[in-house]
Amino acid sequence: MADKRDYYEVLGVQKSASEDDIKKAYRKMAKQYHPDLNPGDKTAEAKFKEVNEAYEVLSDSDKRSRYDQFGHAGVDPNFGGGAGGGNPFQGGFDFTDIFDSFFGGGFGGSSRRANPNAPRQGSDAQANLAIDFEEAAKGCKKNVEYQQIEVCSDCHGTGAEAGTTPKTCPNCNGTGQVRVSQRTPFGVVQSTQSCDRCHGTGKLIEKPCHTCDGKGRVRRRKTIEVTVPAGIDDEQVLNVSGHGNTGANGGPSGDLHVYINVRPHPIYKRRGNDVWCEMPITFTQAALGADVEVPTLDGKVSYHVHEGTQPGDVFRLKGKGIQSLRSRARGDQYVQVTVEVPKNLNKRQKEILSELDNNTDDKNYQKRKTFFSKLRDLFGD
Repeated sequence: MADKRDYYEVLGVQKSASEDDIKKAYRKMAKQYHPDLNPGDKTAEAKFKEVNEAYEVLSDSDKRSRYDQFGHAGVDPNFGGGAGGGNPFQGGFDFTDIFDSFFGGGFGGSSRRANPNAPRQGSDAQANLAIDFEEAAKGCKKNVEYQQIEVCSDCHGTGAEAGTTPKTCPNCNGTGQVRVSQRTPFGVVQSTQSCDRCHGTGKLIEKPCHTCDGKGRVRRRKTIEVTVPAGIDDEQVLNVSGHGNTGANGGPSGDLHVYINVRPHPIYKRRGNDVWCEMPITFTQAALGADVEVPTLDGKVSYHVHEGTQPGDVFRLKGKGIQSLRSRARGDQYVQVTVEVPKNLNKRQKEILSELDNNTDDKNYQKRKTFFSKLRDLFGD
C-alpha cells in the first residue's frame, strides 16, 4: 500500500473539500487523462486509472469516512492477508464496530447490530466514456470498460478454499459481536464490541481461498455494452442499474455510473439543444444573395442567403438541432454568417472593385451612413 498516493493529492483537493469540489476536480482530470483523448500515452492511462480509483473512494461518503480514518487499508478490498492471519482489516470487517465498542450499549443498554452475514447491497462503480459530438446528439451503443468488485469464482464468495467451508465462530456464536462488562465509578457498564476472534464476520476461515485471500470478492476488469440516449450532454452521468459492485452475502449489486465526455466538434457548438456554427460566404454572395449548402447533423441542406447579408447575421434552421433527453422534440440550428474579404487580388479584380466603389454612395452603406451622421451630430461638419 505504501506506493499509493494520497487520494486527495491525486485529485488536487484539500481534505476538507466538498462533494461538488471533488466531482469538479475528478471531471477535469478524467477528461485531461482519458485514454481516448490521449491514444498510446501510457502515462496518461496510468493517471486516468489513479484518478478513477481516488474518485471511487472520495465520492462515496462511507468509503471516504473509512479512508480518512484508516487510509488505503480502510477501502481496498485486496488489502491484507487471509482470514485468521491477525490482520484486523481483513474480509468482512465492519469499521463501525470500532464506534460501537466505545458508544454502543452504555450504562446497561445494548447496541444490537445487524447480522454481519445478512445480504448487503454492493457499492456503485464508476466509468468514463468519451463519445463524438454526433454520437451524443443522435445516441449510440458503446462498450464501456471498468473495474468491478465481484464474487470470487473459486470460492463462490465464502472466502474458504474449495472443498472447505467457514465455521461459525464459537466466541460470538456467529453474531460478529460480543458483550463485555466494565467496572466504572458509576457501576458495571455493559457494551457490545466486535468479536476479536472472527473480526466481526461471525465466521472463521481455517483455509482461506488463495484467489481472493479469504475475502470472497475480487476486483476484475469488465466490459459491457451501454445504450447512450440521444441528446446526452458533456459531463452528464448515465446510470446503468445493477452493474456496479457485487453485493455481500448474496445482496444485490450496486449501479454503474458512466460519466460522459463529449469530444469537441470542429464546426458545431452546443447551446442547450440548439446547434451553432459559423459559415463563411463570399463578398459577392453577401451583396447579391445566393443559394448555399449548409452542413447539419442530418446532412447538407440548401439555404438562400438574402441580398445584402451582413457579417454576423444569423439565420435559423428549425428542427435541425439536438433531440431533447426528455422528449422527441429537437432544437434548432443557428448559422452565423462571416463575410470573407478577398485577398491577393490581381489588377483587373482591383479595377472592378474600384469601379464598384465609385458607383456606390451612402444609400448602399446604411451602417456607414448612420455612423458618420452621429459623428456630425457630435462634432459638427
